[in-house]
Amino acid sequence: MKVKNFKSFVGQHCETTTTGSLLKQLGIQLSEPMLFGIGEGLGYIIWKMKAMDFPFIGGRVKTDVLTENICRNLHLKLEIKETSSLKKAWKNVEEPLSNGKAVGLKLDCYHLDYFTNKIHFAGHYVAMYGYDDEFAYLIDTDQQGGKVKTTLANLELARNEKGPMSSKNRSYTIDQVEALPELNPVIKKAIFNNATEYLNPPIKNFGYKGIKKTAKEIEKWFESSKDVKTEFHTSAMLMERAGTGGALFRNLYRDFLKESADKLEIQAIHEGYESFKEIASLWTEISNLFLKIGETGDKKYLNMAAEIFLELSDKEKQAMEKLKAACA
Repeated sequence: MKVKNFKSFVGQHCETTTTGSLLKQLGIQLSEPMLFGIGEGLGYIIWKMKAMDFPFIGGRVKTDVLTENICRNLHLKLEIKETSSLKKAWKNVEEPLSNGKAVGLKLDCYHLDYFTNKIHFAGHYVAMYGYDDEFAYLIDTDQQGGKVKTTLANLELARNEKGPMSSKNRSYTIDQVEALPELNPVIKKAIFNNATEYLNPPIKNFGYKGIKKTAKEIEKWFESSKDVKTEFHTSAMLMERAGTGGALFRNLYRDFLKESADKLEIQAIHEGYESFKEIASLWTEISNLFLKIGETGDKKYLNMAAEIFLELSDKEKQAMEKLKAACA
């Protein structure tokens, strides 16, 4: 059983691809950068727990919040379901699909048949548009194959996995219950909200303070690492793929600002776009340096990366301050 006439959204990031697919079914077609920006998606986190082999470095707001922000800002109805029951979890997917409605799923990509890099990451998203006796039919990012499939058994394992960023078999659907608001005020509000959140991190692991902290944390990580090559290479791979182009979501936000500047004709937003062009290239440099750290074990690349983290902290803070002022 598959949703009839379902057309997938082609994207680089899993949550925007998933939510974009659900919106496309409603006839709402926005670019991936616009979805990311309206979702107030830009962020930063460095996080390390005892259960983790190495720190997690992320460049967006925490999982689930992006879709919640998109739906709130566009006045859409978001219905989220979570359960510890495997039977109920399947029912939460089966019911909307039987009514011709695609479903967003949050899961651990480790168990998905088509994933070639087997790492546990429970903050991954896919859109499900059908199933048969053996397979679930999914939409994933363009780099993961777009329209893909995985066995129902592995889908169940992926949805029910425990660990950092996991949810209890989380699924969601989206409905349009009123006319979409005018886009320009939504864009301004989203930029202002995102900048305000970014500039006021609750702890020093987040936002520009988190980037500054990372300059010191990577040295601790390097010294305590049991496998420098694997850990720094894996982190670089996550930046390159999960971070959409090695720039930790700065490419998406850069393109959102370009699209927004063209729509709103606000000079400060265009200047923000120019700033994020440079910022994105520096994040790509970080990713490349992480690869060199893994390949050589040479601390000079570590020191170079630390210097760029400090530079990025200042540049992102200044850019977000200007954007906040422009959209107040």
